[in-house]
This record gives sequence, C-alpha cells and structure tokens, in this order.
Amino acid sequence: MTQSTPSTPSFSPPQDEGCVKVTYKGKTSKLPVLSGSTGNNVIDIRNLQNDLDLFTFDPGLGTTASCESKITFIDGDKGILLYRGYPIAQLAEHSTFPEIAFLLLYGNLPTRHEYNEFVNRLEEKSLLHEQIRNFFNGFRRDAHPMSILCGTVAGLSAFYPEGTDTSNEESRDVSAVHLIAKIPTIAAWAYKYSRGEPFVYPRADYSYSENFLNMLFARPDAPYKVNPIFSRALDRILILHADHEQNASTSTVRLTGSTGAHPFACIAAGIAALWGPAHGGANEAVLKMLRSIGSKENIPEFIAKVKDKNSDVRLMGFGHRVYKNFDPRASIMKRTCDEVLAELGEHDPLLELAMELEKYALQDDYFVQRKLYPNVDFYSGIIFKALGIPENMFTALFAVARTVGWVSQWKEAFNDPLRRIYRPRQLYTGPEERDLKGAKHN
Repeated sequence: MTQSTPSTPSFSPPQDEGCVKVTYKGKTSKLPVLSGSTGNNVIDIRNLQNDLDLFTFDPGLGTTASCESKITFIDGDKGILLYRGYPIAQLAEHSTFPEIAFLLLYGNLPTRHEYNEFVNRLEEKSLLHEQIRNFFNGFRRDAHPMSILCGTVAGLSAFYPEGTDTSNEESRDVSAVHLIAKIPTIAAWAYKYSRGEPFVYPRADYSYSENFLNMLFARPDAPYKVNPIFSRALDRILILHADHEQNASTSTVRLTGSTGAHPFACIAAGIAALWGPAHGGANEAVLKMLRSIGSKENIPEFIAKVKDKNSDVRLMGFGHRVYKNFDPRASIMKRTCDEVLAELGEHDPLLELAMELEKYALQDDYFVQRKLYPNVDFYSGIIFKALGIPENMFTALFAVARTVGWVSQWKEAFNDPLRRIYRPRQLYTGPEERDLKGAKHN
C-alpha cells in the first residue's frame, strides 16, 4: 500500500517583543519577551541562572510555557479551543475523528486522497498480533481496564519493533499510526476480558467509532447493530477529547519522550498519568456526585454544602483549571447528550437531575461570580452511561481519544530544534549539610 506523505505547513517563528529586566544583588538580566501567533506573550528565562544564579518557582507549572507548539491553542478567558487554528465547534460538527487525527498529526486537514489512504492505514493496523491475546490472561478478571491498557500499550514495542527507531522519521510515523489504530482494539478487549466474553476483531467495513462500539458490544450469539446516531456521538466525544494543550498527561508524554524513549513507552506513561482521578476520572466523579444527591429536592442542601468552607463536598463537572469562562466543548457535549437520549426514547433521571443542578448553579451568585460553568465532563459521563459503556471504561475511552494528541505532541517535540531532556529544578527546604559522625548512635 502506498503510504501518504502529507506536507506539514510552515508557520512563523516566535517574535521578539523586547525584554524584561530583572535586577538582583547589583546584577541585571535582560530576559527576552517572545510572542507567538496568538495568546499570551512569554518571558524567555533561559539566561536567568547564568546571569543572576536564580531559578523560577512555579508549583504545578501553571504560569510556565514548557515548550513551543503549533498543535492546540486555548484561550481560557474567552472560552476558545483551536486544533491547528480550527475552532473545536466547527470540527466537532463537520469532521470525523480520523480527519482530526490527520490534522493533529500533519498540520492540515486531509485531501480526499490523503483521507482514504490514512483510513486504510488505520484499518490495516487495527489488528493486534495474535500473541498479544496472551497478555490478557495474565491479568485478573477484575483488573481495571486502564491497568490492562497501560501494560499492553507498553508491551507493543516487543511486537512492533519497527516503531521503536526514534531516529527515523518514517518509523516515528509508523508507530504513531500503530498506536492510534490499535488503542481502540486494546481498550475494547480489556472490557470484553472483564466480562469473560470472546474478543471481537475490528472490521474493515466500519468506521473508527463504529468499530469501537462493535468491538465493545458485539457477541457471537448477538451481533451488534451500530446505531449511526450513537457512532456519531462517540465520534464527537473522541474529537472533543483528542488534544488539550500541555495538560498533565500530555506533559508526561513530552517529558518521557525527551529522554529518547520510544512512543509505546511514552504513550503508556501518558495513560498512567491520565488514570489519576483529578485528570481522566472527572466524568465518573460527576455520576457519583449526582447519585449522592439523589433527587432534585436535595439540590439546595447539596449546594449549601458546596459553599460551606468547612465542608469537603465538591461540585464536580463545573469549572476548569484553564477555562475561566464557559468550556467550549460543554455545549457540544450537551447537544450530543440530548440527541442520544432522544434516540433511546428514555428520560434519564440522572440527566434530569444534572440539568436541574446546572440551572440551579448558574442562577447562584456564588458560582456565577467565580465563573464556575459546566465543563466537558459534566455531560460526557451521562452519554457514556446511555450508550451502555460502564463507568470503569470512561477513562479508557478518554485514552482512546487522547492518544491522537499524545502522539502528535510526541512527534512535534521530537522534531523541536530546542529539544532537551526535561530537568526541572527545585526550591530545597530540607536540612543543610550535616556531619554523619556527630549524629550516628547519639
């Protein structure tokens, strides 16, 4: 099969916008101020240690630009999310997930020929080596799907060594396609294994999202008929979660990749980071919160506990670390949720409770003043539940989507001329140098 070789568009380098002068103990450092194509300017602090013998202190790196990237842009104040310059709402409405994967990987939306070639490559690589089936037998039946996903992805390097030659551009591209194609199969098989059901293989006549749903729910005794509204809903969910700038798991992938590690190890590291409940488990936490509320009558009491400083009750699915306005993905997710439930013809008590909670919170000055609006996680868990996806699969499905962003970020970082191994510094507050001789056996 002829492999597509899309061209990556060129963009302007950062522009010099003057400098910031920092004076300390009689010495001055001139730190350049750089501007990108849009967004906040940044202070280049690379000479700070040499000039003033100082480091910066930024716990959580919330105000530190750790890299230069051309992939995703977020303006949290304005509620903007762009993939390669395209607004997320337009992409979610008019694109398919493989188109978004191509866009994030190569910088442009594919031509019809490029799209067909790329889809064929994904279909060709979606099968797993038969010996990988043996991996699953090494896990307990009650193993969390993320545990299986993390371990199996790391093990792919043993079966596809052609994707581990990081010095070769073609090898890096092959490994990227391997990961995007195989991650749904691994995730679906993890679910099947937990249920003791036979594995379902990917089909060439199904789209990416149709294949994933079929591998999850088809059985030899009960073929699964893929509903186009459900597959389109899943496609949107995958698009909305495909990338999100330098979040915890993406930064983990870049950090691991800075050592020269092959992409299978890097993506396994990203999956491990995503597994944290503060990162990938938020939609599951929303459902638990709604169940704890129980009914609409209990909402005022619940809201009062959320506002009580002495209470540990939290309002899950509202607010975001980056978005200080409305999460642009949330409105798309809500509309998708409505479409899925309308197709099912069901009135989900949890959805009705969620809508009432949203209405109540948005009318409360406490939340309005703090700009605590619903985020993408508020409705996604309800959609997954409606589609029949169990809660322990929520984060695994997130990983299926985010793998596209991870491999795109990994490839970009590898080609960055400024690439260096990540080595943050610290503010040491431990004991000063001590003498072991005077302390031992006292």
